Amino acid sequence: MDVELYVYDLSKGLARQWSLQLTGTHMDAIYHTSIVLEGVEYYFGHGIQMAVPGSTHHGQPMERVHLGKTELPTDVIAEYIQSLEEIYTPESYDLFLHNCNNFTQDLAMFLVGKSIPDHIRNLPQTFLSTPFGQMMKPQIEAALRPVTQGPGIAPQPAPGAIPAPRQTISQSQPRGKVRVVTSLTQLEHELASASNSCAVIFFTSATCPPCKMVYPVYDELAEEAGDKAVLIKADISTTPDIARKYPSIRGTPTFKTYLKGQPTDEWSGANPAQLRGNIRLLIEMAHPTHPHRHLNLPSFQRHIPPSTYVLYKSTPRLDKLAQKLHPYTQHPTLTSMITYITSRSSSGTEPPADHPLPKDLPSYPPFLTTLLTSLPEESHFAILDLTRILTLDPRIASYLAEEQPSPKILLTLLSPDNPQTQTPYSKSLTTLQTTCNLFSSPLAPTTLLTNQTLKQSLLQTLTTSLLSPKPQLRVTAASLAYNLTIHNHNIRFASTEVEEPLSEDDQVQLTASIVEAIDREEESGEVVEGLVFALGCLVYEAAVEGGVVDLCRVMGVGGVLRGKIGDFGGRDGLRKIVEEVAGLVDRF
Repeated sequence: MDVELYVYDLSKGLARQWSLQLTGTHMDAIYHTSIVLEGVEYYFGHGIQMAVPGSTHHGQPMERVHLGKTELPTDVIAEYIQSLEEIYTPESYDLFLHNCNNFTQDLAMFLVGKSIPDHIRNLPQTFLSTPFGQMMKPQIEAALRPVTQGPGIAPQPAPGAIPAPRQTISQSQPRGKVRVVTSLTQLEHELASASNSCAVIFFTSATCPPCKMVYPVYDELAEEAGDKAVLIKADISTTPDIARKYPSIRGTPTFKTYLKGQPTDEWSGANPAQLRGNIRLLIEMAHPTHPHRHLNLPSFQRHIPPSTYVLYKSTPRLDKLAQKLHPYTQHPTLTSMITYITSRSSSGTEPPADHPLPKDLPSYPPFLTTLLTSLPEESHFAILDLTRILTLDPRIASYLAEEQPSPKILLTLLSPDNPQTQTPYSKSLTTLQTTCNLFSSPLAPTTLLTNQTLKQSLLQTLTTSLLSPKPQLRVTAASLAYNLTIHNHNIRFASTEVEEPLSEDDQVQLTASIVEAIDREEESGEVVEGLVFALGCLVYEAAVEGGVVDLCRVMGVGGVLRGKIGDFGGRDGLRKIVEEVAGLVDRF
């Protein structure tokens, strides 16, 4: 697929005419860029938007740059763009620091491993390095924001023309904003979106002065609620279908609340204090504060930022690794992967995603299958080690997770030890390390944990390795337990509307294995510390009457943890985290 960069001039030629006189630096344009792929133009403004190429409110591009061809499958591209939605939100847009050109840079590097032109990427810094730029930054940002963040009203691509990340990518309602509805259908859609939380309908009318008095309060409450509640505004003077649906609404302002999809309360009047109190109470009923929210946990919380995972980055001697894959030592795909790793390592590029992908990447999954089926088991650790290094690049980790038939490939790669055979220690270790590195990508853990066979294979490998007699194997297993539980914790903590990837049964099984491993560990304080963090992620804000909490009570987890302080008393960090996680259990 061809990948093109569309370049626009937001200044309409004024930058070329006046920049030298005003700033002392010549600038050809104020650049806006987009990526065109398979008949679709992707750009960042009011979130990630898409349109028929050249049909946006920016007009026709001043330049079209052919960036190259991408061999990535369409479903992988779609998943990657969808993952960027969490980064490139309407609220995150900044004309100088987080703009359309940052988005096209990320997408271009993912698709073809090639940067957009430096003069475009560096323009904000060039402008802000001048005294005029520093002085005029607020005014220019205010003037151009309506242009750069124009609504998604451009003609949309034909269905099926492109791998769309989401059908509603530019029409999705922003969190923390009042949802203004203009029809009964739209109102019912918004209510349905809050069926697992809560919603408020503000019935107003065009001729209602008291309504306008509480508009600012209602806006503030929507921002305060975020994604915990849906605050709706409906003008019944212009929407007769809504007025007919709610005949009890005889005056405005009137408010009606819903909890878990059921009506709960209704009142009238423009009383800001009453409005604040009622909505805050409703949100508390929908999202009761967990007892853990009242605890001060500096050591535990300091170690769980949103996406900090343990990755294994060491690179072995690649020539020796290739020799272990005889007779495929000179195979073109293997040569391509080793060349890529060598080039990436020598360039010192960080992160790896800023380095061009190997051109033979599409042939790597079938090559893996060939290696795994034709080479003896003692060579499998070398195959895994090669994959471990490659998956430090999140694009490759995503590709292996999404490329068909990815579950089969990952199952073969990450298969648990066969109890009937003696699995080489080196293979067991590299299996755990490779699984840890898959967490470099936001997409790979999703594949691992939504495919039931893969998930059970992962849990079996992990629980077996936690009790291994080999200390290094236990250390690496503790790292994988940490990655897995922090991934589940982050999803739990982000939203009550999203189902956790580990079911309650999975969490109970993993909790039991971790507690047993902590109890039996006598050699490594590092293993204990990692496992205590992992246990904390499972327990923190777990369901008060759920299986994890019940198991912790039965196993006397608080006592088990505190017993380890005596075994490894010299580790101050361990003492602090043990006390905090034991306190989580005691809180129930």
